Amino acid sequence: MSGLLRLNPWQTAALLGFALFAPASLPAGAGDRRQPEVRRRQAREPWLSTRPMALHCAPEQRAPALTCLAAGEPLQVLRSWETPAGRRWLQVQTAAPVGQPRRGWLLG
Repeated sequence: MSGLLRLNPWQTAALLGFALFAPASLPAGAGDRRQPEVRRRQAREPWLSTRPMALHCAPEQRAPALTCLAAGEPLQVLRSWETPAGRRWLQVQTAAPVGQPRRGWLLG
């Protein structure tokens, strides 16, 4: 007889439970033991655009673009809006020079 059959039902259940969950947290079981490095953003710290984006005058894809934001430009999110189709738009304010649009909508 095998050793598994000699265990009582509680021991068998505990062993099977351990076998199901232990490999996911061990390095050889496809789990990653390192925690991801997350940088926490302070409440007043601006967001940064990750790529060039068009700043629209309204939360619509066909709305005219006011300007194009460069990658890495600081943004302050004023509010968000979700269309009936499920697309999310963000109204943002930029630190643009005087004479250029400072507020507009980005497709988020």
